[in-house]
Amino acid sequence: MAAEALQTLSPRRALLELAIVVGFALGSKYVLDQVIWVYAGPISLITTLVLFSIYLWRRGGSWASLGLRKLPGLKSKLLLLPQTLLAIVAILACGNLAGLAGEQLGLWTYSQAPAGVEARWGNIEGNLPVYLLWLAITWTSAAFAEELFFRSFLITRFRAALAKIPMSEVLAIVFAAAIFGYGHFYYQGIRGLVSTGAIGIALGTLYLLYKQNLWPLILAHGLVDTMVFTALYAGLTGA
Repeated sequence: MAAEALQTLSPRRALLELAIVVGFALGSKYVLDQVIWVYAGPISLITTLVLFSIYLWRRGGSWASLGLRKLPGLKSKLLLLPQTLLAIVAILACGNLAGLAGEQLGLWTYSQAPAGVEARWGNIEGNLPVYLLWLAITWTSAAFAEELFFRSFLITRFRAALAKIPMSEVLAIVFAAAIFGYGHFYYQGIRGLVSTGAIGIALGTLYLLYKQNLWPLILAHGLVDTMVFTALYAGLTGA
């Protein structure tokens, strides 16, 4: 599907794509949860993106029209660093502010990691093979795949589906962020849903401000997660 075709994507087709793709992602993750809980999210997400990529290709398009494209000209290349730094600041600020706000409201204890986080990453400290494994997952599933799915796919499809509704872009960002937060609820609980949802709103806003250029968000996502896993590996923070 070429870029111009995306601009004329009908609300009905956008809704159909959303229902099928999101339904498959959630359904496959639920099935995988029963057998390989720790890696269910990454496996289901990458599988979903592979299948959707085949669908795009068969319709004559690619991910380039959704933001995964070459940077045109010197200006866009020079902007990559400040755009990435701004995205890093947005991730850290929104995640921490949401976490602190929840603590002030008595929803959780910010200094104590959710039980699911401990179960998933409690063995990373001082364990080099596990650390390297999660770095690989970070740059493939989290940084690359999550930005493709939660920003590129969801926001463009929600925008098309809600095109006739006022503030469709705002709603697209919020709905995509809500699904992003829900995707982290199963092991981070309500704290993860709220914090990740806030991050999703920030990154979704930047995705549109950056004219759907996905590279700064991929780099920022990967770098922040790399810092977190490095801190866990070095024993500088709790799991």
